[in-house]
Amino acid sequence: MRPTLSWTPTEDLPPGTTDLGPVADALGAGGVLVLSGAGISTESGIPDYRGVGGSLSRHTPMTYQEFTADARARRRYWARSHLGWRTFGRARPNAGHRAVAAFGRHGLLSGVITQNVDGLHQAAGSEDVVELHGSLARVVCLSCGAAGTRRELARRLEEANTGFEPVAAGFNPDGDADLTDGQVGDFRVVPCTACGGTLKPDVVFFGEAVPPPRVEHCRELVGKASSLLVLGSSLTVMSGLRFVRQAARDGKPVLIVNQDPTRGDGHALVRVALPLGAALTTVAGRLGVPVDGQAPDRAGR
Repeated sequence: MRPTLSWTPTEDLPPGTTDLGPVADALGAGGVLVLSGAGISTESGIPDYRGVGGSLSRHTPMTYQEFTADARARRRYWARSHLGWRTFGRARPNAGHRAVAAFGRHGLLSGVITQNVDGLHQAAGSEDVVELHGSLARVVCLSCGAAGTRRELARRLEEANTGFEPVAAGFNPDGDADLTDGQVGDFRVVPCTACGGTLKPDVVFFGEAVPPPRVEHCRELVGKASSLLVLGSSLTVMSGLRFVRQAARDGKPVLIVNQDPTRGDGHALVRVALPLGAALTTVAGRLGVPVDGQAPDRAGR
């Protein structure tokens, strides 16, 4: 479940550090499972939910219940998401994504779980990434289950809404743009080409449950890992925090790289309060792992 939560750090949380030694030691030992959140993609121009200036301060994400129950809400969602996709789909991997991919190529990782829906880990070259909350690059029909690509849906929406060029006030981590109801206007939503049903992005909305087989797969990855490295997640929602708690219960080191306090700090060996791209590039240098330039885009965007 991805409920919309507010969480305020308490004063008894362990403080952050700038010492990257424990992170380098864990990666050097291998078997590290990465759990990444929105913070790893901010350097690619995709905003965070909860960091400084995070989008939750001005934007409430669409819930599954609202999307499925209200045709007007779906129109608003698809208008905002269609415009946002033009920016979101142009985002490219940053140094943090490339470092994670390099660690994987050098056999230091046991896997990657991401809470992000942007496909940037795959675009950087990471393989077998578990997309905990799905991917904006895919769409699915709620009636017949037919799957399609966001690229094709974008083409259809362009044809159905010629001249739709509003100026957004901002963009959000879930890929939509900030538009007023007046800007949304009479935006036309297109149906499933197979059955005429309702299309939804293949992502887990707030208020929607992560598919149980996916959760179980992630639990198995945590069980097999030597340690858990959290990158750029506030761990505010249980969908990611549960894996931190599992690792801690199993006596496995949990290491967090996040500039702000997180809900998982009490379970962590250390929280490194440094920008992710620079921090991971530094760790790669210490381990003698070359971080390549941007890999070919493999995300199908």
